[in-house]
Amino acid sequence: MDKILLVIKREYLTRVSKKSFWIASLVAPLLLTAIYAVPIWLATRDKEVKQVAIWDGSGLFEQKDLADKEIAFQLLKGDVSQIKKTFDKQGFDAFAAIPVDILKNPQGLKIYSEKNLSLSLKNDIERMVQDKVREILLRNAGISTVKYKETQVDISSDTITVSKQGAETTSSSGGAMILAAILGFLLYLTLLLYGSQVMNGVIEEKSSRIIEVIISSIKPYQLMLGKILGVGMVGLTQFLLWIVLTVGLSTATSKLYKAPSRMATIANTSNSEELKQSVAKAESSAQPMEELNKVIESTNIPLILGSFFFYFLFGYLLYSSLFAAIGSAVESAAEAQQFTFPVMIPIILAFILAQFTMQDPDSNIAFWASIIPFTSPINMMVRLPYGVPAWEIILSMVLLVGGFLACSWLSSRIYRVGILMYGKKMTWKEISKWVFYKG
Repeated sequence: MDKILLVIKREYLTRVSKKSFWIASLVAPLLLTAIYAVPIWLATRDKEVKQVAIWDGSGLFEQKDLADKEIAFQLLKGDVSQIKKTFDKQGFDAFAAIPVDILKNPQGLKIYSEKNLSLSLKNDIERMVQDKVREILLRNAGISTVKYKETQVDISSDTITVSKQGAETTSSSGGAMILAAILGFLLYLTLLLYGSQVMNGVIEEKSSRIIEVIISSIKPYQLMLGKILGVGMVGLTQFLLWIVLTVGLSTATSKLYKAPSRMATIANTSNSEELKQSVAKAESSAQPMEELNKVIESTNIPLILGSFFFYFLFGYLLYSSLFAAIGSAVESAAEAQQFTFPVMIPIILAFILAQFTMQDPDSNIAFWASIIPFTSPINMMVRLPYGVPAWEIILSMVLLVGGFLACSWLSSRIYRVGILMYGKKMTWKEISKWVFYKG
């Protein structure tokens, strides 16, 4: 046991003392915060008003019909062919030509631009023309436009979780999906990242012949286990740093977005109910942390955190033991590529299955993906924010521990032979023979 602890200490201190460890630990939270903060910041800034020229061949449109808060439409008269040649020189971003028979031919609208038109601008122009055409068609059919708009209601709901004691807590399906995606992606990333670190560490020691000196004073299984646990402790340390820094930065940035924006100020002083509603919707969409806060309030956070560290630890131990076995069997990272792919397939499959698990966490696919040891670390963490029966969690954990013990035994049989094997090209057939070597 003392020898294993020495290997763990050596691996941990060696990796933590490197500058790359601290750079990754500090930069990653900044990048994670920027990934969601920068797009929201850009979305909440006042957009540049686009200039669009309109030529109306149908005679149905007036300048007052072209009012829009994001696009400055201007109705032009004259020869359409001449306007097509000069609209960009007049400062217009696009030119829309409405045909004479727009009521009978709604696909006849033509939009011209100097460069490829953005999808959002195209949709806004089509929406403006579509609203006017619908209004005219409704009026021609004897249907009140006001009454029609009153029937176009949007139904929204508040989701509430009810405990066995009858206590009600506000929840969020969208927030649960966000939390599930974050947890699943983190485990997917770490299984690949830290598992490959173990493999590269074994390859490095083997290629430099340091392993021959080390193996003279410690058993191969103890060396493998110590290396795996040492890298695992580095991963846990890095995770704690990521969590603390990311939560701190995310909280700080989310508070910045709570300050009323210029758009909200304009909306509150405006008489336009449509403008107020659209801005309110934009403001609410800029607060993704609020959805996560609802999930946190209705979720057993100690269970989530405890399960996360358990599945990270044993999922990492399972896969890193396999990566260590591969590292012992080869002499270079290039040679290891042909052997790592079969080990990576279950990790990739688990990530793919997680997409289905998020959509329906109670399906048969989600159940089996969260029970089978090779896919359970990612998929059980994806299911937990939605609520999982205790017996399924216990069964999943027991099987994962059993899977780790089986894989570590198998890997140790390969590791004890592979670390001292040089100058021979390895094949799966050769490696399989090592499992049954005696002594």
